[in-house]
Amino acid sequence: THMTTATIPHPAPANHPAPSTAAAPSPICPLRVRRPVMFHRWDQLTFLHWRYDPAEVQRLLPDWLEVETFDGAAWVGLVPFVMEVSAPGVPALPWLCHFPETNVRTYVRAPDGSVGVWFLSLDAARFAAVATARTAYQLPYFWSDMEVVQIGDVISYRSRRRWPGPRGASSEVAVQIGERFGAHELGDLDHWLTARWKVFSPGAGRFADAEHPPWELRRATVLELDDHLVPAAGLSRPEGPPLVHWSPGTPVRISAPRHLHLRG
Repeated sequence: THMTTATIPHPAPANHPAPSTAAAPSPICPLRVRRPVMFHRWDQLTFLHWRYDPAEVQRLLPDWLEVETFDGAAWVGLVPFVMEVSAPGVPALPWLCHFPETNVRTYVRAPDGSVGVWFLSLDAARFAAVATARTAYQLPYFWSDMEVVQIGDVISYRSRRRWPGPRGASSEVAVQIGERFGAHELGDLDHWLTARWKVFSPGAGRFADAEHPPWELRRATVLELDDHLVPAAGLSRPEGPPLVHWSPGTPVRISAPRHLHLRG
């Protein structure tokens, strides 16, 4: 059953407590990827986030990662968008390198204190991209039938999983895009959820850096939300309305994968 909601008020920055396991986040990338192995564009993104019990999320993580919390809660994001991928010196081919994607993600801390994103699942509409990412990076990519349609200030995302299972896991999201947030309207939580510069992946201590300009974040109102990707990732269904941000997108520079030096 589709769920429709009224406008979801965005919390005022003054109501955002400090992160419980991290310094106050900045929207400015603190690192430089001087020799990228991939160029991405992440376009037409909607960020939908819910609070979770940290223990529920921790059980889905490898033992070398700790769930990162804000205000005592873990946070899980559903992020549908349009991906464009190219390699240095190679033009992006629209039929191969430009496609919808939807991620289910959470936020983690590594043994060296660095923090970043952990993907619980990634659905993409290009089989070649899925096969490559599963093989080369061991990321949990899934091949799905997907579409992103924007008409005026309303954007909708549709996804239905094809391979591997669970086949048929689907997600339908529609939001109405609102006004851009002013810098003074965004608090620590907004940046903590969106300004992320490392991606961890399976394989002990494996990670890559992602450098990009600060997000242009806009308000958004959920018009439709019928998601089965979050439960398919092994979590209980989210409770309550999500915290929502929308962005027209950003270019991204991706580093070669590296490994932390883990003890043991």
